[in-house]
Amino acid sequence: MALNSPQCKKLTNLIKDSFRVRKNQQPLYVNVGSNLERIRAAQHQVVFGRRDSGKSCLLVHYLNIANADDVFPIYILADEYKRLTYPDILIRLLIEILDSLPLRRRWLKILFRMRIPTRVHVASLRQLLDMADESDIVEDQQQRSANDARVTVRAEGLGEAAMGALEDTTQGRQSRFRERKIDTLERHLRDYKFAITETIQQWPSKRACVLIDDFYLTPREWHPDVIDYLHRLLRDTELYLKIATIRHRTTLLRNHPHTIGIELSQDVEEINLDRTLEDLEATQDYLGQMLASIGEKAGIDNLLLDFFNPEALQALTLTSGGVPRDFLNIFVNAVDAAVDEGKTRWLTPKYIYKGAGRLAYQTKLRNLREDANGDAEGLDRLLVDLLHFCLKEKRKTAFLISQDDAQQHGREHDLIQQLMDFKLIHVVEPDTSAASGRPGRYEAYTLDFSLFMEPRRRDIEIVEFWKIDENRRRSGIREAPVYSLERAGRVFDDSGRDVNPEMILQEDEELAKRANAQPSNPTQTSLWE
Repeated sequence: MALNSPQCKKLTNLIKDSFRVRKNQQPLYVNVGSNLERIRAAQHQVVFGRRDSGKSCLLVHYLNIANADDVFPIYILADEYKRLTYPDILIRLLIEILDSLPLRRRWLKILFRMRIPTRVHVASLRQLLDMADESDIVEDQQQRSANDARVTVRAEGLGEAAMGALEDTTQGRQSRFRERKIDTLERHLRDYKFAITETIQQWPSKRACVLIDDFYLTPREWHPDVIDYLHRLLRDTELYLKIATIRHRTTLLRNHPHTIGIELSQDVEEINLDRTLEDLEATQDYLGQMLASIGEKAGIDNLLLDFFNPEALQALTLTSGGVPRDFLNIFVNAVDAAVDEGKTRWLTPKYIYKGAGRLAYQTKLRNLREDANGDAEGLDRLLVDLLHFCLKEKRKTAFLISQDDAQQHGREHDLIQQLMDFKLIHVVEPDTSAASGRPGRYEAYTLDFSLFMEPRRRDIEIVEFWKIDENRRRSGIREAPVYSLERAGRVFDDSGRDVNPEMILQEDEELAKRANAQPSNPTQTSLWE
C-alpha cells in the first residue's frame, strides 16, 4: 500500500484530528498495556507522564466511559487555576468537587426548602474565596454591673422616707487576632467529608472519582499542601482522587517543618505512562502496536510492514524519544515529506528525520517556557550550556552524570530531570560505568534528535547507544563525556548569561543544509538513508 493511498490519507487525517484532547470530545485512545484497567480501579492514583505521553487522553477517555462502570466522574483542568495562590487553589478545587456532586431528588429538596449540605458549603467557600488570605479580626466583649445603695428613715407620726442611689458600670475589652483562610478549611474538613459521604450514599452509582488533569501547571511550592488536604478529605470515602502530572515538575511530599503530602505506593498508586529509550526494543514494540491499532481504524491491516523500511520504525522511535504523541506527529510529517518528494513506496530514516525536524525542537522549547514558570530562564541557560558542552566542547551527542554527583547536588540533578521531562534530553542508561579509568557509576543521556539531525550537524559524533558491542554494552556510552552538576548549578543561577539556545543550533546551519546528506562517518549511514 502506497503512502499516497486513500487509506494512508485517512490515517494521517485521523491522527491530525486527535492532536488536541478536549473534555467535550471523545479522544482517539488506543488501549495498549494495562493503563486503562488501572485507572478504572477504586484507588487513589497519580498518573505520571511527560508532555504528550497520553495523560489527558487517558483521563478524558475514562471520563467518557466511567458511567459504564457505574462510576460518576468529575473532571478538573488545573490549567484554569494555575494563576491562583494557596489556599485559593484548594478552595477552587473544593468548590468544583462539591458543586459537581449530583443530588438525588434535588427538585424535591428545593421545593420543601430542605438543607443541602454540599450547596451550603459551596456558598460559604465562595465567600471565603473573595476574602483576604489573612484578616485582622477585632472582637468586642462588654461586661456590665450595677450597685444599688438605699437609706430608709422612720419617724413617729410622720411615716418613713427613703433615699438611694444606683451606680451602673460598663467595662469593655477588645481582642485582636488574625484569621487565616487555611484555618477555616481545616476546621471544616470533617464537614466537607461528611457532606461528600452523605451525598454518595444516596446515589445508585457505586462510587465517584475526581480527575485532575495537568496538575503540574499549578505553583509547585503548594503541591504538597493541596494534595495532602485532598487526600485527607477523600480518604475512606467512595470518591477517588486521580491526578495526572509530570513527575519532575511535581512535589508530592515536604518534610519540613513537618511531613505534608503523600507517598507513592503507600497513600496512592503510581501509574507511569513514560516509555523511554532505556529499553528501545520494548518502547518500539509499544509504539508500533499503538500506530498499527490506529491503522486498523483507517482500514490498513499491515501498516508496519507496508509503510516502513527495516530501519525506519527504529528511527521513528528514536526521534520521538518514546513519547506517543511525538511518535504520531513525526509519522504524519514524515509521510508528507516523502509524498512531496514523490517517494511513495515506504518511509526511510531520511524522511523520519525530516519529519522530526527543527520544528519539534522549537515546540519543546516553547513548552518549557510556558510550563516551567519561574524556572524557565534558568532551564534555558542550562540547556544552552549543555548544548555547548556536547556539540561544541566534546562534539558528542551523549553525556554522563555521576551518580555520586547526583546525590550531592540534588537540586541540580532535578533540573537535568526536568529537561528530560520537557523531552530535550533522554535517559538511555540509568546505571553504567565509564571508560578511560573513570571510577564510579553514571547515568547516560542523549540529546533529543531534533537538536542535531535536521539539518544534519557536521563534525560531531552521533553516539549510537542503541547498538550493542561484543561485550553486550551500549555503543559509545562508556566513552561519553561527564557533565558536572556543580557546573549546571552555576549556570542555572547565573542570570547574566545569554538564554538563547538558537544561537548554538544556528551556527553552521546553512553549511549543513548545503552539505551532502550522506554523513561523514560511514558507520552511521543507516541514520540518514
